[in-house]
Amino acid sequence: MRSRKKWILRMRPPARTRRISGKEKSLTTADITLHGRQVRLEPLDRGHVDGLMVAAAADPSLYQWSPVPQGNLEAAGYVDSALAGRDAGTAVPFAIVRLGDGAVIGSTRFWNIERWAWPAGHPRHGRLHPDACEIGYTWFTGPAIRTAANTEAKLLMLTHAFESWQVLRVCFHTDARNQRSRAALERIGGKFEGRLRAHRMAADFIPRDSLRFSILIAEWPAAKQQLDRYMERS
Repeated sequence: MRSRKKWILRMRPPARTRRISGKEKSLTTADITLHGRQVRLEPLDRGHVDGLMVAAAADPSLYQWSPVPQGNLEAAGYVDSALAGRDAGTAVPFAIVRLGDGAVIGSTRFWNIERWAWPAGHPRHGRLHPDACEIGYTWFTGPAIRTAANTEAKLLMLTHAFESWQVLRVCFHTDARNQRSRAALERIGGKFEGRLRAHRMAADFIPRDSLRFSILIAEWPAAKQQLDRYMERS
C-alpha cells in the first residue's frame, strides 16, 4: 500500500496556479497609477462613474463589439464588477484620464492575472508579482479613438507588466469581427496565436469567436521601440 500511495502522489498533475494570501493580493492589486505625457491611468473607483457615463455617451455606435456601459446604472455596475475583480486579486482596473483637461476618456484593465506554481529552487519561486496577464476591457470615448491616447495607454501598461511585474507574457483577445481592434493589436507588436471558437459572450450576447494575440518578454524590447516611435510622431 505504501508504494501505491507514493505512485499516486507522483502522478498527480501539478497545479498550474497557486492560492495567494491576502498580502499577495494587496501587492498585486495595490493602487497603481501610470503617468504618461498625454494620459494618466488611475485606479478605477466609484468616483469615475459620471466620467465613464459621459465618455461612453459621446458615440455609442462605436461599441458594437465592446461591452461599454451606457447610462448611470450601467456605469455603476461596470465599476462594481471591475472592483470585485480587483478585490479578488484577478484584475487591476483603470480609468483613463486625459491630462490636458482631467476628463475621463475611457477605461482599461489588467486581468486574468496568473501566478504559476514555480518549484522550490527555481529562480521565480516565491514571486509575489504575476507571471502572466491579459490586457482588456479597453475602450475610449469617440474623439479619443485613433489618437495617441490609446498607444500611450498600451505603452504604459506593457511597460509596467514587463518591467515592474516582469511577466513572461501579456495576451489580448478581441472579437473576431472587430477588424479595427485586430489591426491595433498587430500595430503594437501583438503576435496572432489563433482563433478560439465560441470563446466568450459577445457584446451582442452571442458566443463570439475570439482572436488571441500575445507579446512575450523576449519580444518586448522590439515592441517597446515600435510604440516609442509611434509616440514620437504623435
